[in-house]
Amino acid sequence: MTAKDPSGAAISERINAMVERSIQRSVKGLDFIRASSPVVGQTPKVLLHEQGTLKLYHYLPTEDEIYRVPIVIVMATTNRGYLFDLAPGQSMVQYLMTNGFDVYMIDWDAPGLHERGLDLGTYTQDFIPTCIEHVMQESGEDEVSIMGYCMGGVLSLIYAATHADGPLKNLVCLTTPVDWHEMGLFRQWCDERFFDVDRLVDTVGIIPEEFIAAGFDMLRPAQKLAGRTRVWEQMWNDEYVKSYRAFDRWGNDILPLAGEYYRETTRELMWRNKLLRGNLEVRGRSADLANITVPVMHAIAEHDHIVPYAASKPLLEKVSSEDREELVLKGGHVSLIAGPNAVRRMWPAVNTWLSERSI
Repeated sequence: MTAKDPSGAAISERINAMVERSIQRSVKGLDFIRASSPVVGQTPKVLLHEQGTLKLYHYLPTEDEIYRVPIVIVMATTNRGYLFDLAPGQSMVQYLMTNGFDVYMIDWDAPGLHERGLDLGTYTQDFIPTCIEHVMQESGEDEVSIMGYCMGGVLSLIYAATHADGPLKNLVCLTTPVDWHEMGLFRQWCDERFFDVDRLVDTVGIIPEEFIAAGFDMLRPAQKLAGRTRVWEQMWNDEYVKSYRAFDRWGNDILPLAGEYYRETTRELMWRNKLLRGNLEVRGRSADLANITVPVMHAIAEHDHIVPYAASKPLLEKVSSEDREELVLKGGHVSLIAGPNAVRRMWPAVNTWLSERSI
C-alpha cells in the first residue's frame, strides 16, 4: 500500500483524527475536572413573591409586543426550575419570550422543618392561587395560562379542577402522571403492604433529598455511569460537554419534600389512584379532572422512565375540555423539556398552540 493509495490516505486521516481526539480528550479532561459548576438560569428575572419554599419569578420581557395572556410555569416539587432555562439556546423560557410571551415561574426551595405540614391543599389552594393573583396584578390581565411539568402538572390539574370558574385560560401539562398505578417501579417501591409511609414521615418530618435522589437513581442504576462514559468519549466536543455539565448539575440538584405532602401524595394518588378515579378531594373541594373545561395540551415523552407513557396517557380522556391536544414525542422525561427534540418539536408546538389561544 503506497502513500498515493486512496484507501491508505483515508486510513491515515482516520488515525490522525483519533490521535487528535485522544489528545484533546486528555487535555480537556483536566479542565473538566477542575471546572467550577456551570452557570445556569441566565435569563434575567425578578423575584415577585416569596413564601417559605415557594418562589415566584417574573422573567423580564424582551419584546415590545407580547401576547395578552401571561404564562405561569409550575415546576415539579423535587427539582429546580432552571431546567426551563439551562443555557442560551437550551432555554424554553427564552424561546417563549422571544416569541412574544410574558413568562412567570413558580419555583421551589428546600422546605424547612417548620414547613413539614405542607400538603396538597397548601400547594393547590394557597400557593398557586396566591401566585396567580400576583401575576394578574403585575401583568394587568385577568386570565393566565399555566404550564406544569411532572408533579407541577399534577398540582396544576388539581388547581384547575378545584377552580373551574377561576382565571385559568389555557393549561399545558408536560409529562404529567394521571394513572398512578402505572408508575412502574415507583409504584412497586411504595407498595402499601410493605411501605410504612406514616413511620417515615412521622420520624423525619422532611423527606431528605438523598431519599428522593436514590429513588430516581434506582430507576436506571447504570445511567450515571453510562453518562460519564459518554462524556469522556466526547470530551473533545465542547458543545456536548457544555450540555452534559448543565444537565448533570440539574439532575443532581434534588429538593427534599414536606412530609405531609409526601404522605398525602403516596396515600391519595399512588395507593388509591384518586386523580384517575375522579374522587380526589382537597380541602373539601372536588378535584375531579372532569371539572376542567379550559383548552388543554399534554406533551408526553414516549420513552419516559420516570412517568411512563401509560401513566400520562389517560389525561385527555378525563378532562371535559372540547379543545384538547396530545403531543407524543420520542425522548425521555428531561430531554422533552431541554433536549434537541424539545428545541425542534416541543417548543414550537407549544408556542403555536398557546399563541392561537393567548390573544
